[in-house]
Amino acid sequence: MGIVLYLISLFILYILISSAVKTGINNSKLVELLEEKRGKEEATEPKKESFLDHDLDD
Repeated sequence: MGIVLYLISLFILYILISSAVKTGINNSKLVELLEEKRGKEEATEPKKESFLDHDLDD
C-alpha cells in the first residue's frame, strides 16, 4: 500500500512541476521579447518541414 501511495504522489509531483515550468517559461521576459521580435507563432513553436512538403508536384 505504501509503494502505491508513493508512486501516486510522485506522479502528482511530476504534473505539478511540469505545469509550473511550462507556465514559468511561457510568461518569462525572454519569451515576451522573442514574441515581440519575431512574432507570436514563430517564437512559440518553430515550423518543421516534413518529407511530405517536398513532393514532385511543386
